[in-house]
Amino acid sequence: MNQDVKSDKEQLRKRYRRERHDGFLPIEFTNLIDIAEVQKAQVIASYISYGDEPVTKFLNQSLINAGKTLLLPCINGTEMEWVQWNGDDAKLDSKKRIPEPIGEKFTNWSAIDLVLVPALRMDSEGFRLGQGGGFYDRFLPKVSAWKIGLLHDGELSSQKLPREAHDIPLDAAATPDLVIRFKA
Repeated sequence: MNQDVKSDKEQLRKRYRRERHDGFLPIEFTNLIDIAEVQKAQVIASYISYGDEPVTKFLNQSLINAGKTLLLPCINGTEMEWVQWNGDDAKLDSKKRIPEPIGEKFTNWSAIDLVLVPALRMDSEGFRLGQGGGFYDRFLPKVSAWKIGLLHDGELSSQKLPREAHDIPLDAAATPDLVIRFKA
């Protein structure tokens, strides 16, 4: 692993976290409900936002209300597993820092049509900078689903982000107001 790239990423994470915190507005991403890729998707992997991440509460509920199968992540060691969630807060393990769904693990990853990915920043080629845990870096190459990074306004960078061999570009980026597709 290139230590310079790793160091650059960590410096950018600190800066971007500070910028996000200073300008955070809890705006929902319900605009995604109407895009073609979400409309045709039946199984969607999402996440429960926390802190100043792009807010997904109403988006997740809207997806469930639209009859979509919604999957949420559970952390198991260094891996992310997925569990279907029906919107019932009683079916969340809230003892953890980020609530995780309770239930049987979803193992048919080829059935996942779309993945909503939190991102601190994305560049114009679809590469993202995440929080640094590597969970999405390990999961995303395992699925052929359409992948969209969620960002706040102003977090799409015109400059290339530092990259490592395991980084893969996403298909699109979304803010509360727009969707930018990098791939069809």
